[in-house]
Amino acid sequence: MPAGIAALRFGSRVVSVAGLLVMGVAGIASALSPSVTALAATRFLAGVGAAFFFSPGLSFLARYYPAGKRGPMIGWYNGAFSIGAGLGIFGGAVAGAAFGWPFALGVGGVLLLPMAVLVLVAAPPDPPGELARRPGELWARSLRVFRSRSLWALAFALTGFWGAVFVVAQDMVQFAHDARPEWGVGVAAAIAASVVLISVPGGPVGGWLAERSRDPRRIAALFGALTGLMVLAVPFAPLPLVVPAMLALGFFDGLVFTVIYLIPTYLAEGRGEAMALAVALLNSVQVLVGSALAVLFGFLAGGPGYAVAWAAMALLTVAPLPLLLLVERQELPSRGVRTPPVRAPAPPA
Repeated sequence: MPAGIAALRFGSRVVSVAGLLVMGVAGIASALSPSVTALAATRFLAGVGAAFFFSPGLSFLARYYPAGKRGPMIGWYNGAFSIGAGLGIFGGAVAGAAFGWPFALGVGGVLLLPMAVLVLVAAPPDPPGELARRPGELWARSLRVFRSRSLWALAFALTGFWGAVFVVAQDMVQFAHDARPEWGVGVAAAIAASVVLISVPGGPVGGWLAERSRDPRRIAALFGALTGLMVLAVPFAPLPLVVPAMLALGFFDGLVFTVIYLIPTYLAEGRGEAMALAVALLNSVQVLVGSALAVLFGFLAGGPGYAVAWAAMALLTVAPLPLLLLVERQELPSRGVRTPPVRAPAPPA
């Protein structure tokens, strides 16, 4: 959430550039780390930089696309992170095997530095009227976000969904190794990778659907509930049914997350530079609670067994969804309605 507060004070462009620079420097420092402790510290710093880029970057994107048209762009923005993750894992593995892991980490860091320059040069400046220049104004506008019933309800409603997707992506290989050895580790790894990759087209589709819906909460609720059914199938269904179920789950992943990031752009407390703080709040709650649910999955798998663990994740995916009813209903612009985007004012002559 510090990234969102910083964006409210200094602007999304400035904070996004700072996040990219921190990630780049941390990547280079990781390559030069003399110990595991130093490597852990530099990777933590890289994570901080990523946090300072994601929510301000999404806020910046949302403000410069018109209402009714920004949904698919938010979807592509989310999908780009999945594409980057896939390419980074593959490219890093290849480079690491050929030249060593310091080389792979260093190259990743170096490539981020020109990206920071590109954002600084190509992105329009933040509208100065949206920035909180005084401490009192910063506090008041931040408090408005933190007091938003809609944002808290939206965050907690999808914590189970976040946890379920995380478990599928991270624990599928271990599950197959322990409980379904006939699948083979390679098949399980391919399923987990496919969940990430298929989320890429799901994002723009989710944005397109949400922009044409009179109540995007219904979209999040529907596909969130379907995700629970997909998760429940994992320990009981045969492999020919598990594979399409997991592909559907990956598609729903991109779709639902785009919808929940789009909704705050239409809430009064999430407009302008406050959008970065609203997204940061959503991310913080979902990561903290969703990660705790993933840990719970591990405990249940090691105790009562995988069937109970998967069933619990399915239940926890669906159970919080009624909280979406507490989110203020926003009638998004219908198809064909065009609202001019927010543009930075021209500098005085």
